[in-house]
Formats: sequence, structure tokens, C-alpha cells
Amino acid sequence: MAKKGQTFKQYTEEFKLAAVQEYMKGSSSYKRVAEKLEIRNCSQLKVWVKKWQNGEAFDVRADKIPTPLTGRPRTIFSTVEEERDYLKAQVDYLKKRYPNLVKEKHQVSETTIT
Repeated sequence: MAKKGQTFKQYTEEFKLAAVQEYMKGSSSYKRVAEKLEIRNCSQLKVWVKKWQNGEAFDVRADKIPTPLTGRPRTIFSTVEEERDYLKAQVDYLKKRYPNLVKEKHQVSETTIT
């Protein structure tokens, strides 16, 4: 888990490919190649080698473009009444689940000033 203030080192595609090719020569271990190329951890090199062997891209995140429609699909209602019933059911469920949050309504008596 990342700690506050921690910085991350980013490697280019060319660097990653060169590191993988250095390891694939077979003359050194993951640890020695990582130390030689100043990669923080040899497990990062292992991930790159595995992706290269499987024919995957090194950085999959760069291909994703965030859109406002990502995430949980929204519920689509055909009528307003259907949406109202759905929301009422949610409120009833929450009232039943958390009864201590429901506050009683106090009726205000009307007084007339004469």
C-alpha cells in the first residue's frame, strides 16, 4: 500500500523492453538485472517478463479513457411511477434496517389568536 508522500518511479516502454531483453539473455537473475538497471524491486521485472511472454502491453492503464458512464450501470425506469415505487421501497428498507434513524413527527397544534 502506498504511504503518504511516497513517490513512484515511472519507466518508459523502451526501458521495460530493454530490461526484459537483458533478463532473457539468460546470463543474470531477476535480482541482478533489477540492481543493474536500478529497478526498485525485482518483482516488477518479473511482471514485465510475464507480460512480454504473454504478448500483453506493459501498461494497460494508458489505453483506458475514463468516461462518466463507467462503474455500476444505472437503473432505467420506463415510467415515473415505477421510479417512485423503487425509491419508496428503498426508503422502507432503510427505515426497517435502521429504525433508530427514523424520527417521529410532532404535530403542531394550531392556536388561534383572538
